[in-house]
Amino acid sequence: MGGLAVTAKYVVEASIEVDGIVEKSDVIGGIFGQTEGLLGEELDLRELQKSGRIGRIEVKLEVKGRKTTGEIVIPSNLDRVETALLAAAIETVDKIGPYNAKVRVKRIRDMRVEKRKLIIERAKELLRNWIKEEEPELKRLVEEIAQAVRATELIKYGPEGLPAGPEVDKGDTIIVVEGRADVINLLKHGYRNVIALEGVTIPRTIVELSKKKTVIAFIDGDRGGDLVLRNLVKAVDVDYVARAPPGREVEELTGKEIAKCLRNKVSVEEYFAEMEKKVPPKVREEIPEEVAEVIKIEIPDGIKDLIQNLKGTLEGVLFDENWKEVEKIPVRDLVKRLEEVPDGSVKYIVFDGIVTQRVVDAAFKKNVRILIGARKGNISKLPADINILTFDEVLGH
Repeated sequence: MGGLAVTAKYVVEASIEVDGIVEKSDVIGGIFGQTEGLLGEELDLRELQKSGRIGRIEVKLEVKGRKTTGEIVIPSNLDRVETALLAAAIETVDKIGPYNAKVRVKRIRDMRVEKRKLIIERAKELLRNWIKEEEPELKRLVEEIAQAVRATELIKYGPEGLPAGPEVDKGDTIIVVEGRADVINLLKHGYRNVIALEGVTIPRTIVELSKKKTVIAFIDGDRGGDLVLRNLVKAVDVDYVARAPPGREVEELTGKEIAKCLRNKVSVEEYFAEMEKKVPPKVREEIPEEVAEVIKIEIPDGIKDLIQNLKGTLEGVLFDENWKEVEKIPVRDLVKRLEEVPDGSVKYIVFDGIVTQRVVDAAFKKNVRILIGARKGNISKLPADINILTFDEVLGH
């Protein structure tokens, strides 16, 4: 089909049978010759083609024995009535050269309708692709909003004002974690029956809750987590233990990781049995709690106010050697940021998080002198050049 057939409003498609062997030029000549004058000068094929109101006539032929059959295609920019008249006119052609012929119009195609169909199908395809591209981003935004809403559900529970989720009283099971940051992270991922110990002393509230509910202790994946659990089971009726992956803390786990840890929970008896297998006999005796003397260090007065403002923000502040603020960052980015700063540019760090071995190691490499965190985690190797304090120690609690 020629270019005009594509841009034409209508296309007439007809079949032809000739009782003899003919060429394309014979067919086209027969059509022009036998329709001349039939419909007056205004619809004369030659004039219509000169003015561009009909396109080039396309003919495809096939010879079978002593007969010729084929297809005729005529693009038209006439209106509907004129196109129909033109189609009827070519059916009057009954001779091609000396041979009898028969022309029959099979259909008249409205090219605008077909274009609309193509446009609609393409629009559907574009829309599907658009939705596919936008869907992950939309889901991410919805999840971020949902997490922010869940995080606001943090409550203070019991006489001790323990950080907890709003459904601690409602269900038959509670998840006991170490601190406030752990509760916030679990709330973000939809776990609303969670409550924190928030300290070394086991709160009476959790002891009482354990008498009437199933208790899952969800601990960090380090030695500090094991020490917390040993302390917890002395006073609380713990049913199951879930543990973060080795070296990881509950507060930093993703939703998928939290679900996996809770799914893989084991009974207290099974957990300690597995621990016994991993610890050599010579060191299985009870490890005494570490008692660290608070080193008297000159801390600027403004730091106490800063600590009060940092509580609950999960943010940290880096200072230079003159206690001048270098920058404020989220606690989750602390180790990564320490790896990036120039050696010696940060001397003091105050952050609303747990001072872990990972944080200590990163700080030591950058010659940090003082780390002040919300609380201390399990630290097995403490460099002599670093002083570690908790918020309570600085505030004089």
